[in-house]
Formats: sequence, C-alpha cells, structure tokens
Amino acid sequence: MEKLYEGKAKVIYKTEEEDKVIVFFKDSATAFDATKRAEIEGKGVINNTISSLLFELLEKSGIKTHYIKKISDREMLVWRAKRFDLEVVVRNITAGSLCKRLGLEEGLELKPPLVEFFYKNDQLHDPLVCVEHIRLLNLAEDWQVQSMKEMALKTNQVLKEFFKGHGLLLVDFKLEFGILPDGSLAVIDEISPDTCRLWDAKTGEKLDKDRFRFDLGDLMEGYRRVLEKIQGG
Repeated sequence: MEKLYEGKAKVIYKTEEEDKVIVFFKDSATAFDATKRAEIEGKGVINNTISSLLFELLEKSGIKTHYIKKISDREMLVWRAKRFDLEVVVRNITAGSLCKRLGLEEGLELKPPLVEFFYKNDQLHDPLVCVEHIRLLNLAEDWQVQSMKEMALKTNQVLKEFFKGHGLLLVDFKLEFGILPDGSLAVIDEISPDTCRLWDAKTGEKLDKDRFRFDLGDLMEGYRRVLEKIQGG
C-alpha cells in the first residue's frame, strides 16, 4: 500500500478508490509536543476498536463522519477528507490546559460546555485561536466554524450520555473536521482515550492519555478498562 501521510499515532494509506483511504493505528504514544514518547504494544488495536465503535455511534445519531468500516484490528476504511488545520475542543469539566491558562482548579463542571479552537501547527505548539484569528489565517469560512461548533456540541451530547451510561465521565475531548468527497463537513481523525479525557464516574480515576502524560499508571490498563466498559452493555 502506498503511504500518503504518517503522523504521531496513525498512518494514512491509499486505496484503489481515489475517494477512500485506510487509517492504520500505530502503537506510538506521545505527549508534550512529542517530547515524551513511547511504543506501547496493543495501543493501536484498542484505539481503532474504540474509534470505530464511537464513529458508528455518531453516524447512528445523525452526525456525519469520515468512517466507513473497520477492516482489521488496526485499520479502518474512511472517506478521504480535506482537513481543516483546526482542533475543536469541547470541555465539560475543568482539566488540563484550561486550568493552567486560567488558574482554575481541576474538576469544576462547566455549564454550558466550553468550545475552544486551536490552530494545528506543531511549530507554534497548536495555539488557542478565536473566530477572528481563524478568519485572519484563512483556516475556515465563518459558516464552517459555526457548523463545526454546532457539530462538536451535538457530538458532546451524544458521547457524554453514552459514556455516562457506561460509568464514565467525559471531561473533555478534541475533534478534527474535514470536507468529504461529497462536499459535506464531517468529523474525522479518531475518537479515543488519546483524544478524550475520561474519568471513572465512581472513583474519579483517570483512564485516558493523562496516565501517560503524568505517569499516573499503566496506559493500557486505563484504555482496556474504557473499552471493557463501553462494550459491556
């Protein structure tokens, strides 16, 4: 297979159909602009499984994604998308960079949820941007930014309720968006414990990538528990 792109956690491969690509999930774990990195056996398999399940959930809920189907333990077939250089973060509970930037304590519930945009640029360390910055940098049209925000909040509603029903708190998460071959705006990339903060609803234990970032325990144990919970009924 011809490689189109390789990122920190995934590789994108060409298929025989121009408008479809394969996403391969690697075992790489990175944090702090990839200054901390490790290979963690089995991580890619779990993230592909969780992402596939969650993309299917979004599709059933009427939210457009690039997902077509899971084709192996580590691979999913998706529509080829023209990606926006933006990350859209939805926050339900204070954590991470929000606490650091605004001096907030961790664990405060946010009502309504907070939506933030970040410019995907490794050299600039993915800075926080507002609508005016997005316009200045020609990253997206105003209507696309509004649509991304609306889709992100709808996605949050679906995921938050789903996780709650499986004993998990969705603290915050990152989405990426792209334009599909049919011209529609869609959620792309992945949705996994790499891109979501997930806490055990009873104990508050962190079951996401923060385990790797801050040495809070075995990463795979946390990811496996997320998968077990969401597959458990």
